[in-house]
Amino acid sequence: MVAVVKYNAGNIRSVLCALGRLGVNAEVTDDPSVLRGADRVVFPGVGEASTAMAYLREKGLDTVLSGLTQPFLGICLGMQLMCSFSEEHDTGGLGMFDTTVLRFPDGTGCKIPHMGWNTIFCSDDPLFAGIAPESYVYFVHSYYAPLCGGTLATCKYAGLTFSCALRKDNFRGVQFHPEKSGAVGERILRNFLAL
Repeated sequence: MVAVVKYNAGNIRSVLCALGRLGVNAEVTDDPSVLRGADRVVFPGVGEASTAMAYLREKGLDTVLSGLTQPFLGICLGMQLMCSFSEEHDTGGLGMFDTTVLRFPDGTGCKIPHMGWNTIFCSDDPLFAGIAPESYVYFVHSYYAPLCGGTLATCKYAGLTFSCALRKDNFRGVQFHPEKSGAVGERILRNFLAL
């Protein structure tokens, strides 16, 4: 069973539709026992970090999620909340990834948020099996994770090379939206389901 974390952040419908196209009938839940018992957990998100973290803490999900041992995939805000801290309203995160999420700098001549298709450069990880070098995926974000020891894939924008995928143990996160990234995103989701 695939559980999708409910925490009042947007984009759950798109994730459910993408999983449905792969034959997965996922359950949206904030029930700790369901999350612990799931075969895989998807942590999607479009929204604001401090509000999302407040909901997770209120429900006790901050400790539940960081203690899970099954394959776990954070998407966009989900990945950012898996980091130790975000500059977005000075928000403490879940701490799966030991890095701080930063805001893209102004004055680079690039639009913020970073929105649209961009190329990624992937490392050798099962999540990216079969993904060609410099494949295009879809982004919508104003904050980013810098390069760190957990970087799985990178992207370039606003004069920066940043982490667009992170991993530590069973936890993986992607800054882009695989559910909106066509065949490449579908392959990444299929790879996740096969972990």
